[in-house]
Amino acid sequence: MSDIPSLSEIIFYILRRGLYHTLLLTALGLLIGFILGISLALIRLYGAKELAWFSSGYEKLFRGIPLIVLIYVFAFGLPDIFWYIDPLELRLGGVVLALSLRSAAYQSQIFRGAILSVNPGQMEAARALGMKGSQAFRHVVMPQALRLAVPSWSNEYAVVIKDSSFASAIGIIELTQAAYFVSVSFQEIWALSYLILAILYFLFTYPITRIFGERQSKKLKKFGMGGG
Repeated sequence: MSDIPSLSEIIFYILRRGLYHTLLLTALGLLIGFILGISLALIRLYGAKELAWFSSGYEKLFRGIPLIVLIYVFAFGLPDIFWYIDPLELRLGGVVLALSLRSAAYQSQIFRGAILSVNPGQMEAARALGMKGSQAFRHVVMPQALRLAVPSWSNEYAVVIKDSSFASAIGIIELTQAAYFVSVSFQEIWALSYLILAILYFLFTYPITRIFGERQSKKLKKFGMGGG
């Protein structure tokens, strides 16, 4: 039986085996969710009634389905459609799709709330200066809305990076799965391996939410934005 690894060896192993997929899933989930979320928010606010209903229904649907169910559906429920894709890539793509679609539902709410929080007088002032409605929205309203969305969006980042751990349920080796390998190989330190995992997730989430969340909120309050 191999010697029990040291603390540094456990940390290095977990990061070496799992960090790439954790960051990849998080980045893709947030990016695709960002694009879809903004689109859904704009449709909900400015689209035709039928499109607004679609956006509202989308939000309710994907906020109401457990993420693990979405992962199973996209990773294993549609294999015949994507028969030409490598099984590992298919599972990885299923997790990305599940994370993205659910994140889009929450990001849609974040951006819609941020847009509505911008003082209507900003649009009126821009129109008074001769800007068209689309120009005023693009150059005046949207930049402010994105700043207002930063605190909530940083929380969404924390949710997505933690939710990427669900990929371990279908065999994707990310941080949680790597820690699991340590725990089953050296059962004497199974609790230590998961404690290290918890600390790693904390280190990947708290600094981001602190810097981009709380600090941005203070800046917004200083300029009279964001309420509270």
